[in-house]
Amino acid sequence: MEMSGLRITGLIIGVIGLFVTFAIYRGPRWKRKNFVFFGMFSLCLIIVSANPDAVNLAADLLKLEQKQRGRILALLIGSNIILWFLLLYFKSNLDEYKYQFDLLIRKLGREEMEGQLKRGIADKEIVVIIPAYNEEENLKELLKKIPAKIKERNIGVLVVDDGSRDNTKDVVLEAGHLVAQNKINRGQGAASRLGYDILLRNNIQIGVTMDADNQQRPEEIERLVEPVLNNEYDLVIGSRVLGTTYKSNLMRRAGVKFFTRIVNLATGLKLTDCSSGFKAFNVSKMSKLNLREAQFQSTEVLLEAAKKGLRIGEVPMTVLERKYGTSKKGPDLKYGLYFAKTILKSWWR
Repeated sequence: MEMSGLRITGLIIGVIGLFVTFAIYRGPRWKRKNFVFFGMFSLCLIIVSANPDAVNLAADLLKLEQKQRGRILALLIGSNIILWFLLLYFKSNLDEYKYQFDLLIRKLGREEMEGQLKRGIADKEIVVIIPAYNEEENLKELLKKIPAKIKERNIGVLVVDDGSRDNTKDVVLEAGHLVAQNKINRGQGAASRLGYDILLRNNIQIGVTMDADNQQRPEEIERLVEPVLNNEYDLVIGSRVLGTTYKSNLMRRAGVKFFTRIVNLATGLKLTDCSSGFKAFNVSKMSKLNLREAQFQSTEVLLEAAKKGLRIGEVPMTVLERKYGTSKKGPDLKYGLYFAKTILKSWWR
């Protein structure tokens, strides 16, 4: 049977693809999954181009009548499956590139801090990490309230300036505290990871994260860190549900309850507030978590901590109404969608 131009083209592309796959993924660049995937794709293209009747088997399996139409439908189904695999493959690569970029930015941030660190947290046992983006007015009040000691342990403060365009950095330095910087705005999760790296590198025992918006009370840090100091928990969350909060809108409150139930279902925990950024933790245990999300780090931390077997608890906390500026979380619906996406990605990963 005479071969059409399309079949000849497919045969040539398949042979070239098989050769290129072998050439690229042999030796030090060997990756079994890549070799199998691209090798099988090229081999299938060769088989179908050389003998289109081979597709009839797929058509028969799918109960597709009329051979010509069945071939086309089988090819469409097969090609869609391949496209989905390609999508997942390239998405996986993109996530890996983003992770490598994250590591690079954090390394640069740590290196810039070296001079400050020797003076700033060498004698500290507890360090409060505050990710901040354009929060100079709130920080002027918040930094004054953070205690210097808790139970005779020295407290340090590390503000991570996440690409602010205002005077956030100057406010922190004037208050006599440490400031690390992301050159661009990357999100609370990315800023927090830079803080975790700095604490781990400097052998800090206990870390605390709190928001820069002055809605959380520094007086409650002692209550937060006490269970970690007593080795009761590795991670302690400040819960507005157990404590008190200003009257936020109904949708936001309902969202907290709904997503907390989802997190509890996914982890087997019995938490009341999955979205609180006010937490205390054992730094060495936190370093074992695979954290990658740029935003909504509170939920990612919980899911990862549960997977790694960390002991997780809650204490009541107070949430005040924001005094200066506006929330960076965005509209409620958009916030909820991204929150749900983070839960799904973190659980799946």
